Amino acid sequence: MMKNRIIGFDLARAYAILGMYIVNFNTVFGNHTNQSGLSGFLNLFNGNSSTLFVMLAGMGVSLMSSRSHYTVEEKRIIKSTIIKRSWFLFILGVIFCFWWPADILHFYGGYMHIAVLFIFLPKRYYLFAAAGSIVIFHFLLAFIPYETGWDFKTLMYTDFWTIEGFIRNTFYNGWNSIFPWIAYFLIGMYLGRLNWKNTSTPKKVILVGLAFYLMTFFLQSFATSFTQDKELLSYLTADYLPPFLPFMIGTISFGLILISAFIFIGNKVSEFRIAKILASTGQMTLTHYISHLMLGLFLFSSFTGKTLGFEMINESPTNPLFILVFSVFYFLFSCIFTLLWLKKFKLGPLELLMRKVFNS
Repeated sequence: MMKNRIIGFDLARAYAILGMYIVNFNTVFGNHTNQSGLSGFLNLFNGNSSTLFVMLAGMGVSLMSSRSHYTVEEKRIIKSTIIKRSWFLFILGVIFCFWWPADILHFYGGYMHIAVLFIFLPKRYYLFAAAGSIVIFHFLLAFIPYETGWDFKTLMYTDFWTIEGFIRNTFYNGWNSIFPWIAYFLIGMYLGRLNWKNTSTPKKVILVGLAFYLMTFFLQSFATSFTQDKELLSYLTADYLPPFLPFMIGTISFGLILISAFIFIGNKVSEFRIAKILASTGQMTLTHYISHLMLGLFLFSSFTGKTLGFEMINESPTNPLFILVFSVFYFLFSCIFTLLWLKKFKLGPLELLMRKVFNS
């Protein structure tokens, strides 16, 4: 069961990688505001892929410390390992911001660093802290206008490279700011503490996810039926920016559904060759994240003849079918690369670098 669970966990990460490709290629080259037809289908991945990644990352950290008892020295080593990896991701992400302003890696580093404070506490505290992070975000909304620092026409953060702007972006209104996004990470940590060997666990989790997802779906779908207040409607239906409570509940519940579903799938297909390849691809998330934003964007630009730069704002969006097909083929390329790479190495290129640099 443990082996199957791990495969299910990594299958979910592989799915999130494909979703990440669709979202980012569509954001750069497509129409990320069109909610009709195939464009609307592509935009369904907005938010859900990133939030699933963060939840899975939280599960991974939690599983590093899932035994019932540790010595003081063992706890120190685990905390030190997490802190070292958090700084690696933070520094790499900040550097990567020069190329990709919507980077999530430096936020990951922040989540992991804060998570060290909770790692050996009872799992109920993860839920308390997750709720607290959402409350803090809404508290900050009362004092700092969310649009501060943003140019939403270009989706650029104008004062990111100032001390004030960097702090504001990191903790409050960046793409994946610590408040409230660390809630996803902490809920993932809670999931990592559950007894997934018990077959009733994924059933319970998926039912909870379905209940909250349907509640949020109907609330957002029929919001105009019970209110015409523009501010309230904006709050109820906001998507990603800003991450209001309905968005948080909707994406968290969708993540619960997907993780549980892939646990079930993993239990059924764990011995299949394709499942093992997909699981291995999911284990190389960091490498594939950097790859698709470096190599993937350049390949897409070459195939479409579009130039990567601000002038793209004035160009017509790429056909959504091409975006979907390219995303799928790039995902297949990622799987092939993973298969070939792991014939010689146990970890992905960047995953291996992280271990070597910090000896963690």
